[in-house]
Amino acid sequence: MTLGMLAAVVAAEAEGGGGPFSVNPGVMIWTWIIFLVFLYFFKRTFWVTIVSRAEEREKTIAGQLAEAGRMNTEAKVLVEGQRKATAEAQGAAQSLLSEAKAAVEKERALGLEKAKQEQAALMDRARRDITAERDKAIADLRREAVELALGAAAKVIGQRLDSDADRKIVVDYLSKVETTH
Repeated sequence: MTLGMLAAVVAAEAEGGGGPFSVNPGVMIWTWIIFLVFLYFFKRTFWVTIVSRAEEREKTIAGQLAEAGRMNTEAKVLVEGQRKATAEAQGAAQSLLSEAKAAVEKERALGLEKAKQEQAALMDRARRDITAERDKAIADLRREAVELALGAAAKVIGQRLDSDADRKIVVDYLSKVETTH
């Protein structure tokens, strides 16, 4: 490629018309004049607008960066606050759960104790009732035994005995018999 360009320059100079790398003072002066005129108009019309817009854009970007930094800081504070609130809520929930479990356990223990007390009271009442019924049955049995004994004795003797005295004798006898058995 370099050889091709060098060959083109050599060929152009050989023709005498000048190549792309030949220095032509007239073209150079006009190029500078056009450049300076364009630079002057460009600076008068567009330069101030371009610079002011660039400065505006720079200020806007700086403001946006500052706002983003402030918002980032606020977001970090909010996130930390949320973490603390979440931790507190979890602690409160755990505490409530523990309290609820303790209350349930306490109620269960109280219910169990109450049931045991009611059972004991029922058992005592049943024992008393059974004892009372047994004593009543024994007393009825004794009375019947006394009546039968007196009736049998009256038939054997053939007359009616004094009922109070006879009863006392039979009751004393039955008491002696009961204590020996």
